[in-house]
Amino acid sequence: MDDSRDKTAALYRMVMDKHLCPFGLKSRDLLRRKGYRIEDHPLRSREEVDAFKARHKVETSPQTFIDGERIGGYEALRKHFGLPPEKQEGVTYKPVLAIFLSALAMSVALIWNIRGAPAVIPIVEWFVAITMCLLAVQKLRDLTAFSNQFIVYDLLAMRRVRYAYVYPFAELYVGVAMLGGLMAWLVSPVALFIGGIGAVSVFKAVYIDKRELKCACVGGNSNVPLGFVSLTENLFMILAAVWMWVAW
Repeated sequence: MDDSRDKTAALYRMVMDKHLCPFGLKSRDLLRRKGYRIEDHPLRSREEVDAFKARHKVETSPQTFIDGERIGGYEALRKHFGLPPEKQEGVTYKPVLAIFLSALAMSVALIWNIRGAPAVIPIVEWFVAITMCLLAVQKLRDLTAFSNQFIVYDLLAMRRVRYAYVYPFAELYVGVAMLGGLMAWLVSPVALFIGGIGAVSVFKAVYIDKRELKCACVGGNSNVPLGFVSLTENLFMILAAVWMWVAW
């Protein structure tokens, strides 16, 4: 039988006028969800924080104590309860999956709202367009970080660095233009140009040169590996360019 509700946890966390520690709040929430009674000790000044760290010989806060035993910070508390780290290290496809699934949900919802029923071809068209817009926004959040990661594998950006700063705007233009139903001759050449260069660049870097790189498809400083997902993004643009010429 779980007797955690009979246990008490002491939590020391920073609660200052200009800084409220998010990990302290998360530690408190986790303890509550695990049924612990909490002795909350807010540290309200830098002096209190420094004194606490010196007294307990720790370098960070928050700190949780259960039955007098120091557990540690938020991640240590999660480990204590047998939970995986909240922040996963290493390569991950989660950002891309989140964008793809969100784009799919939005495209289905929009087509359903307009037509009153799902229709495969319009859903696919809007899915591609919305995906491109969302990926472009991720890149535009920090153009410098994106360019730093992009120029090490894109063949054109290696030679013309400014292209790395143009690419996200071009991708956004194609996505918005597809949503707006612009004439194919205004959109397809741009999509074919950036998609074609991107596809060749990724294929060369990954499958010919065998380089292990991080993809800039969801912006700079991401842990998404360069490979199939990056190639898919560019193939989306190539297929969109061809489809616009054929169907629009």
